[in-house]
Amino acid sequence: MDPVTVSILIDAPRERVFDYLLDLANHSEFTDHYLRDWHLTRENSVGLGAGARFRVAAPGNRFSWADVTFAEVEHPHRIVEVGRGGKGNRVRTLGVYELSPDSGGTTRVRFTLQTQPRTLSDRLMESLGARGWLKRQNNKAMRRLRSIIESDEGRGARVTIAGG
Repeated sequence: MDPVTVSILIDAPRERVFDYLLDLANHSEFTDHYLRDWHLTRENSVGLGAGARFRVAAPGNRFSWADVTFAEVEHPHRIVEVGRGGKGNRVRTLGVYELSPDSGGTTRVRFTLQTQPRTLSDRLMESLGARGWLKRQNNKAMRRLRSIIESDEGRGARVTIAGG
C-alpha cells in the first residue's frame, strides 16, 4: 500500500511533544479508538527497543493482532517504529513520526504509515478500503494527540505490561 501521511500543528515545544511520543505507553491514549487491547512487550516503554502489541479494530479484520517496536530514535525530531500484523504477522509495517519546529513555538507532527503485504490475499484485503480507513483513524489520532498535549483532555487508558 502507498504510504498514508497525516500531520498536525501542536501548540507546544518540539522537545515536549517528542518526549511524550518517545514513551510508547502513551500511544494507547491517543490511538485507542482503533488500536485496542494494548500490552507492552518489555518493561521499559521509553526509547529505542520499546515495543507493544495491540488489536487493530478495522472492519472485517479477522487477524487483528499487530505489534510495533521503536527501531530508530533521533532526538528530538524523528521516531521510526517497525512492526508486523495480519495473518501470521506476515504484513510488515513502518511508521515514522517526524517533528519540526514551526512559528510561535509550535510543533508540526507528521506521521507516515506504510504497510508491505506479502501475499496476493493480503494485498487484496488492503485494496478494499484500508488506505482511506487508516487515514481517517490516524487523522483522529493526531487530533487526540494535540488535545492531550495542549490541554490534557481526551486521554484514553494507559497501556500495561503483557502478562503483568
